[in-house]
Amino acid sequence: MFETLSEQRHQELLNFARKINVEFNDINLLNVALTHTSYANERERQIPDNERLEFLGDAVLELASSTYLYQNFKNLSEGELTKTRASIVCQDTLAKLAKKLELGKILLLGRGEEVNGGRNRISTLEDAFEAIIGAIYLDQGWDSARDYVIRQLSSEFESARKGSYRHDYKTVLQEIVQQNPLQKISYIELSVSGPDHNRIYEFAVNIDGKIYGKGTGRSKKIAEQMAAKEALKTFKSN
Repeated sequence: MFETLSEQRHQELLNFARKINVEFNDINLLNVALTHTSYANERERQIPDNERLEFLGDAVLELASSTYLYQNFKNLSEGELTKTRASIVCQDTLAKLAKKLELGKILLLGRGEEVNGGRNRISTLEDAFEAIIGAIYLDQGWDSARDYVIRQLSSEFESARKGSYRHDYKTVLQEIVQQNPLQKISYIELSVSGPDHNRIYEFAVNIDGKIYGKGTGRSKKIAEQMAAKEALKTFKSN
């Protein structure tokens, strides 16, 4: 059951739809994509949140980006395609794109989430970004959803084409650490949160018993990459 939209909210959604160049048949789907679980839980009657749309959008995003890379990067091997996709379709990129679209401003959040900085939380922005893709797919089908993904990621694909896209932070950090053969590097799992279908992992990178960086992500590999990224900032500042 969709929530009844106020005139102000309806206009806000229409303005955003124009901003992303998508004309929704059912604007309610966009509203659900921008509805955080904290908001849905505070309503008097049950309304849908964006978790299911995020699940769908994640799958569409992976297929759309994989298809584009397969068709346009013919010189890359399977392993290279996988690494390139991982470097482009990562938490860092999706959160950056979400901020560019100013998703934080139009998210529906519960009071507690609002107070605790939910509008700027990376995982919340990433979820909303993927949920919008899921909404477009349900509303208009594969072609529109694929085209939307390609438009949003166009600059990232162009960077990859120029060879300037390298987000394998673990390898870079490993190369720095190996300059001193006595130093040992390891990654430590700090926590796991969220439901089974939407786990959030937190890892730390440990170098000779000292924590140099922490990171979170939807998988252990992504969390390790984010931890390595933070560690690299420490090395650059020294």
